[in-house]
Amino acid sequence: MSQLPRFWNLGWSSFLDWWSNQSVSEQDYVTTTGPSQSYGRQRLNEPLLDHREGQLFLTEAFKVILEEVLCKGIDVNEKVCEWREPEELATLLDLELRENGEQQHQLLQRVRDVAKYSVKTNHPRFFNQLFAGVDYHALTGRFLTEALNTSQYTYEVAPVFVLMEDEVLSKLRSLVGWTQGDGIFCPGGTVSNMYAMNLARYRAFPEVKLKGQWALPRLAVFTSQESHYSVMKAAAFQGIGTENVFKVKVDDRGCMITDDLSDKIELAKSQGAVPFLVHATSGTTVQGAFDPLEPIADICDRQGLWMHVDAAWGGSVLFSKEHRHLMRGIERADSVTWNPHKMMLTGLQCSAILLKDTTDLLKRCHSANATYLFQQDKFYDMSLDTGDKSIQCGRKVDCLKLWLMWKAVGSQGLAERVDRAFANTRYLVEKMEKREGFQLIGKPEFVNVCFWFIPPSLRGKENSPDYQDRLSKVAPVIKERMIKQGTMMVGYQPQGGRVNFFRMIVISPQLSYQDMTFFLDEIERLGNNL
Repeated sequence: MSQLPRFWNLGWSSFLDWWSNQSVSEQDYVTTTGPSQSYGRQRLNEPLLDHREGQLFLTEAFKVILEEVLCKGIDVNEKVCEWREPEELATLLDLELRENGEQQHQLLQRVRDVAKYSVKTNHPRFFNQLFAGVDYHALTGRFLTEALNTSQYTYEVAPVFVLMEDEVLSKLRSLVGWTQGDGIFCPGGTVSNMYAMNLARYRAFPEVKLKGQWALPRLAVFTSQESHYSVMKAAAFQGIGTENVFKVKVDDRGCMITDDLSDKIELAKSQGAVPFLVHATSGTTVQGAFDPLEPIADICDRQGLWMHVDAAWGGSVLFSKEHRHLMRGIERADSVTWNPHKMMLTGLQCSAILLKDTTDLLKRCHSANATYLFQQDKFYDMSLDTGDKSIQCGRKVDCLKLWLMWKAVGSQGLAERVDRAFANTRYLVEKMEKREGFQLIGKPEFVNVCFWFIPPSLRGKENSPDYQDRLSKVAPVIKERMIKQGTMMVGYQPQGGRVNFFRMIVISPQLSYQDMTFFLDEIERLGNNL
């Protein structure tokens, strides 16, 4: 086994010493006859599952996870991905589910195969998404969450996590600038944004909960042209309609133009619609733009509109004294979406909807008062049962990984991660500006670096009639080459009138200037002959 990450050699050393001496024998596993015969011999007064056998399997499987995912997966000398075409991959994995179970050594090979052929998002050269890297304290919280396997809805089944969630949400709200409020962890930023839209509608028209959308006038939502597509999904899902989402113009940086917001509000009114929600963004998905929150808040105050800020991507700048100015005015919002699983490395998924409201709006909007869960004669404080705030019944524990990581490194350590990401971004941009063939879309405001790579065959031919068409084909070819060779992963997309360009995301705290240089060299190597 290659060298383990430092974390495991500290707090877990004695455990690993024991672990490394464990071995699998035929008497440990039902390997010669297979589990199906073993289960057939079970009597009804005996457990159907063999815990000792299962724990030994888990021990061996975890060794594979440590080696393949957490050792090789963070090694720059290993591939980011082991590409296979879908048909070949399906054959390699033997995905078919059969009548009888497999032997344990076969199952361990399944674990190895899944790890081998999965994308290593912890790898230093994984720049493809708005999440990357690994924090071992958060990962420990994820393992513990899965092992405890409880639901977040009542204090009686999740006493630790009800109190923990309350503390974590309170701390997040304090960073926004609120001393009071409410909130809940949700399964992703899209759902958090859906919560905001539903709450805004309920505040404006509480009768919607009983009578439905038919009893309401035509409603209008306002968001920028560069906002996340979850706004459109939420409008469709909640019966508001995508045609009633008014897209506000943005400037060259991708920030909402507030004069156009005012114009769009008046346009909606002239069409007989009732404005109720402005959805601003702090950290857009592609360019990483931050909408101007102060003037947006002024408009919302004048118009009596709910102001939601989707800070799923950019919210973590609030930890940094140097960069929190990007969200100046955030305390004036009514609700905020924040995804610590992005810049904070808590791991998927970890998303919170935070509210300024202190009137129990979240519960009033979503409660169904299920008596089999929320009995009114319980022996403890019923306010600790938070399940009726959620649109879900069972709700996964998402606070532990963030809490344990925060305990480990403190707010200062999280701020250092943010500042380091910005420093790496500045370095990359400085080097990119000095290299021929790299053309920035614009100076990045955040850690999204958007650019075209112009291969030698296209340089100086910007006025050619087929230039844009040929340029649009560069990024897809380079992306295909890097994935099939496994050297790194970075995303690309068209946007508005711009043809395909790369979007480099710089967040992992394990990145160095050397990795930035490698990235530029690799783009050149993969694209110079196009």
